Amino acid sequence: MTTRSESSRLPDWLAAALVFLASAAVLVLEIVGLRLIAPYIGITLETSSAIIGVALAAIAAGAWTGGRLADETDPRRRLGLLLITGGALMMLVPPVVARAGQELTGAGAGGVLLLAALAVFFPAAVLSAIPPMVVKLQLASLSRTGTVVGRLSGVGTMGAIAGTFLTGFVLVTLVPSSIILVGTGGVLLLTGAALSLYLRARGTDRRAAAATLAVGVLAAGLTVFGSRLCDVETSYHCARVVSDPERPTGQLLLLDTLRHSYVDAEDSSYLEFNYTTAIASVADVIAPTGETLATLHIGGGGLTLPRYLAATRPGGRNVVLEVDPGVAAIALGLQPPTDPDLDLRVVDGRVGLGQQDDDAFDLVVGDAFGGLSVPWHLTTQETAQEVRRTLRPDGVYALNVIDYPPADFARAEMATLMSVFDHVAVIGTAGALDLSTGGNYVIVASDRELPLPAVEQRLSERGSLLRIRSGADLRQLVGDSTVLTDDYAPVDQLLTPYR
Repeated sequence: MTTRSESSRLPDWLAAALVFLASAAVLVLEIVGLRLIAPYIGITLETSSAIIGVALAAIAAGAWTGGRLADETDPRRRLGLLLITGGALMMLVPPVVARAGQELTGAGAGGVLLLAALAVFFPAAVLSAIPPMVVKLQLASLSRTGTVVGRLSGVGTMGAIAGTFLTGFVLVTLVPSSIILVGTGGVLLLTGAALSLYLRARGTDRRAAAATLAVGVLAAGLTVFGSRLCDVETSYHCARVVSDPERPTGQLLLLDTLRHSYVDAEDSSYLEFNYTTAIASVADVIAPTGETLATLHIGGGGLTLPRYLAATRPGGRNVVLEVDPGVAAIALGLQPPTDPDLDLRVVDGRVGLGQQDDDAFDLVVGDAFGGLSVPWHLTTQETAQEVRRTLRPDGVYALNVIDYPPADFARAEMATLMSVFDHVAVIGTAGALDLSTGGNYVIVASDRELPLPAVEQRLSERGSLLRIRSGADLRQLVGDSTVLTDDYAPVDQLLTPYR
């Protein structure tokens, strides 16, 4: 018994190629989509979950719709048009996300989901309609149903794997995200046009295909020649360097949505941000100017603090752990290194921390961010224990975090360090410490009593308005906040972004 004539079937190689290409393109879009929306809403667990969830919803919707269309019409009329439409929509993603992202910057969960949908849903849904149509064409006999469905399902999975690995390991290191989507969309457009000719689609379909092809070309032009938010797309961030109009030698490094580092190309002792002033003041007290200091920096950014310490304490040691090779290259370009004591290592902060010797450092600085959030695996009790291991008996850990009222994450991080170290204090603005405005919190921890009066004096000498909370005052602030562990660290859910 047959369900469809053998003449309507596609060659097996062509059917496999179409399913492979459509599935690979969906995963290319999913991975690149995360990078496209990161400059506006950061890279957090919520962002990743939104992209994955929206992509799965698109695949489900596309497969459902494609199966119904395959039963209602001849799939040969639709396949070419679906490829062209999917390619055109993929090319439209970068300019659409760029426009929408400006309106949704700093938005809550609803905004994150909306931006993820604009980045992924529509082209992924269209492309996901292709596999069930190809399956319908290939089912010439009910006796081969299992073989056909199983083979094409396997091919689709292989395409998804290929798209994942090709994008994550190769493409993002070679070309910008927008160009990846334009290139993938171009392949889909050309394949769809060629398939339409091969299948001799009817005139109405040819006109629709031509119109969609024109949209794709226009979208490609908008993407390639339109304004770009990034100067450099690194492995993890959209990075820009902006000159300070009020300070000719000042340069600001922006990573995604965060003003990450400020560097004066001619004066390494100049500190622009409150949090760098706070950490530098702690360093000034534990090792007065002229004394050497062994420091481990978890997170490099623009290398502001390593350069400050190298300039004010020559002969010391500055080990910098920076996970992003692109950021490391930008940082070195902001101010060419002249200090042989600067040891910049491209490695994940937690991994690099584990590679350090016991009792090796006087100061450990935590300043690693993915968007507005410290990567969760650097926030936990286990990480703090590793930091404690690398510190000398009188060493100090200074961790920079950002949070806003009610500051659940910042207070949880304070509780976490209090569970490991004997003495903990927090430095911040008055608004941050009374939970009225939030901002940067520099949490300082040590097993020896912290020289807080001297730190306050140094802050005053710098003209800083930062304040310090410690002891019973700090315990009142922390309250019953959760201690973060490797097994339970809901950082993104605790964090309150700036509105």
